[in-house]
Amino acid sequence: MMKQPPISTLNPKNTVDTNDMEYLRIHGASCASCVGKIEGALNQVAGVEQALMNLAQSTVAVSGQAPVEDLIAAVKQAGYDAENITDNSDQNILDEKEKADASYYKRLMRDMWIALSLGIPLMIYGLVIGEMTVTTTMERMVWLAVGLLTFGVMFFAGKHFYIGAWKSLVNHNANMDTLIALGTGTAWIYSMVVVFFPSVVPEMARHVYFEATAMIIGLINLGLALEVKARGRTSEAIKRLIGLQPKTTRVVRDGEEIDIAIEQVQLGDYVRVRPGEKISVDGVVVEGHTAIDESMLTGEPMPVEKAVGNEVAAGTINKSGSILFEATRVGKDTALAQIIDMVKRAQNSKPPIGRLADVISAYFVPTVMIIAVFSALIWLNFGPDPRVAFAIVSATTVLIIACPCALGLATPMSVMVGVGKAAEAGVLIRNGEALQSASKVTAMILDKTGTITLGQPTVTHIELAHASDENEVLQLAASLEAGSEHPLALSITESAKDRGLSLDAVENFHAVAGHGVEGLVRGHSLLFGNEKLMRDRAVDLEQYVATAQHMAERAETPMYFSIDGKLAAIIAVSDPVKEDSVEAIQRLQKNGVRIVMLTGDNRATAEAVAKKIGITEFFAEVLPEEKSDKVAELQGQGEIVGMTGDGINDAPALALANVGFAIGTGTDVAIESADITLMRGSLHGLADAIAISKATLRNIKQNLVGAFFYNMAGVPVAAGVLYPFFGLLLSPVIAGAAMAFSSLTVVTNANRLRFFNTQEH
Repeated sequence: MMKQPPISTLNPKNTVDTNDMEYLRIHGASCASCVGKIEGALNQVAGVEQALMNLAQSTVAVSGQAPVEDLIAAVKQAGYDAENITDNSDQNILDEKEKADASYYKRLMRDMWIALSLGIPLMIYGLVIGEMTVTTTMERMVWLAVGLLTFGVMFFAGKHFYIGAWKSLVNHNANMDTLIALGTGTAWIYSMVVVFFPSVVPEMARHVYFEATAMIIGLINLGLALEVKARGRTSEAIKRLIGLQPKTTRVVRDGEEIDIAIEQVQLGDYVRVRPGEKISVDGVVVEGHTAIDESMLTGEPMPVEKAVGNEVAAGTINKSGSILFEATRVGKDTALAQIIDMVKRAQNSKPPIGRLADVISAYFVPTVMIIAVFSALIWLNFGPDPRVAFAIVSATTVLIIACPCALGLATPMSVMVGVGKAAEAGVLIRNGEALQSASKVTAMILDKTGTITLGQPTVTHIELAHASDENEVLQLAASLEAGSEHPLALSITESAKDRGLSLDAVENFHAVAGHGVEGLVRGHSLLFGNEKLMRDRAVDLEQYVATAQHMAERAETPMYFSIDGKLAAIIAVSDPVKEDSVEAIQRLQKNGVRIVMLTGDNRATAEAVAKKIGITEFFAEVLPEEKSDKVAELQGQGEIVGMTGDGINDAPALALANVGFAIGTGTDVAIESADITLMRGSLHGLADAIAISKATLRNIKQNLVGAFFYNMAGVPVAAGVLYPFFGLLLSPVIAGAAMAFSSLTVVTNANRLRFFNTQEH
């Protein structure tokens, strides 16, 4: 039976208390440099512990005790607008985001049509009729009217660019708005100078560029609108997870069953769930028997039997019987809520590859402005006539084409989709670093018990030594093991319960790491563990070592049990290999991953299991600290090491590995120590995690290469390096269109991850 991962384990490492969080909706942020400025401004506010912005969702989460008014003021001081999200439930945040995006999309489309309604006719005029020159008084009058109309376009359709640029100037920084405002503004001002004062401009340079201003504003608004539309699809995974939770539930209060909103459910409430209904909150079954479909959370297709005492999790579906359960976790504390929170945090995190883009974006804008001025000066001093016109066109085009929007979107868009895709497959990735590192894993260390095997071993045989009563041996052993979390211990206690044996109290219980346990039961000194433990405590094993060896060769785990210093029995336990472990391991091996199995079991048992699953490299009788040593040893060989485990004894190795993978059905400590949690108990989740990681990193690299190539190739062409050879000088209109659609290309490419099939990789 699959156990729901404990809630405490689902909180990301080093995260803050969500009760001390404030959420702000940000308006006007469009690139990575914007994110850096907003986070920097908020982190400077007294009382703020940490500020993390999610560019894709246009929200920022601020931890600490700072007043909301101070936070909003800091954002405005940085040149952006902000509003407090009063209801921070996931559904409401998404609803507000969708409303804000819909409103923003409509405004951008309106602005686009305003600008293009002027820009397109002007561009057609320039292509079909002739150049937009100012040579006669009539032409001056006509172009004056067009200039005023263009100013109207700048005011009504491009106002947000100029306001953003002004705010950036006031705060002594520059962003995308700065480049757009400078480019379009320069083109318009130059054109108006030609109209009003044609004599100050050489005759050959008396051209107006009103169509460039209008077209650039229109095309960039169109690109932003399409980007908003495409970006909205990246939160599909969050929407699906939120959709798992019902809006209402039925509770028993004052002896009556009543339907209430799930927000009103309190700890200790008794919740009634009928067949076909969703579980609303986490709890423990107190009445009834049923089968629960946990596939939405774990990816495991088979329903899980639930009876009195079993845990149920929010978002899962009751398939058959009617049950009554006691609410143990509600609201933000449920497993589903924690999973959603983990996914959101991971989507907002930055893998190392993304930080490069952030650094470049921060310095790119001022660099571009310098290049624009430099190119203009070169045209003015060394260019052909009309020099002034060429200088204006060159500078304007450089400013427009160099906007690093695509560069800023390259990483966060892919991370959002990739982490969401992983969550759908039952893989919870804690942060961007883990996402990137998983793609590079060259060696995978697998714990045996509970990872490769079911972790539900059963007692197959009891070989008596200096004892005469098998039941008494089992009763004492089970009493001793009742305090252990090891899967093998559970098999002993379950076997005793199956025989109807009662368990006695244990005194002086002590777990000997990697060897076994000891304690006092009914005045008897008991030892239960491996051969090394017995020899360390001078227990005479005599001829029983050979018997244990035969057990091990049958893939059974022999465990020695001594009473008052004398060997009482050997208890053989068998832990079946999971049905899909062999197939999952083959998937990893096909992808070039070196597989190493570590286990505390004896060598013969380990060898039998390794042979069954197709692993040639294994280490048996390994202590917890030795597991860490094996991780360090492989790292010393140049391997990027992944460690997969589910027990307390795996925690040090999970923490030391480059990437720690925890089986979601394992212990709290193991999951807390890991970077990635596999909600299913299957190693296919491991192969899926690596496949998704590789696909996401590949997608990020595609985006970054495309964005870098666009900017690196576009800027020199815009500056006019091709003109001496081919007579080619890029138009500002074409530059504006290319800039707008480069961002759209990045977002569209990121969305391709939504169709990625893990089983094919």
